[in-house]
Amino acid sequence: MHTLHIEHPVTDYATWHAAFDRFDSVRERAGVRAHRIERPSHDERFVHLELDFDDAEAAEGFLAFLRRAVWSSKAASPALVGSPITRILRRCD
Repeated sequence: MHTLHIEHPVTDYATWHAAFDRFDSVRERAGVRAHRIERPSHDERFVHLELDFDDAEAAEGFLAFLRRAVWSSKAASPALVGSPITRILRRCD
């Protein structure tokens, strides 16, 4: 199992979440098995997102898609501030 971890500030969580929801079918086709959204209790304009994949290649492919087609477009990523910080993690248990 591999997880694509993403974190970034947002101008408005509701706007960001609505945009996130529009990509449900894209995530499913890309092999996302589960996802988690968290926000720091002291900063509600910051998002931590984890997307689980079967393998690193699928996670890397989806990250490339996000960079190319989502984060580069204001229309596709409203409320996104700056460049997301990302890591692909592998489960060790």
